[in-house]
Amino acid sequence: MRLKSQIWIQAYIRTCATENCPAVVVHHGDNDAGAPFIKINHLDGTASLYGPAPAGFSEVSDEQRFVALLTKSDTTETAVDDYIRQQSAFDSDLWLIEVEDAKRRHFLDGWLAPD
Repeated sequence: MRLKSQIWIQAYIRTCATENCPAVVVHHGDNDAGAPFIKINHLDGTASLYGPAPAGFSEVSDEQRFVALLTKSDTTETAVDDYIRQQSAFDSDLWLIEVEDAKRRHFLDGWLAPD
């Protein structure tokens, strides 16, 4: 059984906090099944974005998996925000978590779907 979105997100934010990395909920989605998106703000005008892996993308698993959506080193924060706006037009239940980290760490090791 997959964890409810709210529980997974609370654990993720706590992980960020243990690394002294600020993480906040920018958009609160559905507590049970809202799709989590993770925006990493690099604090230099650029950002990266990770989102839920599509169903069937990787091995069958009850665990949440993520894929890199926008991760080029020159992706602007505005481009990431525009992408999220487009996604929220289709899915108003999504979650957006913003992490501020100049080191570009995403803290999704073990959660990223294999390439």
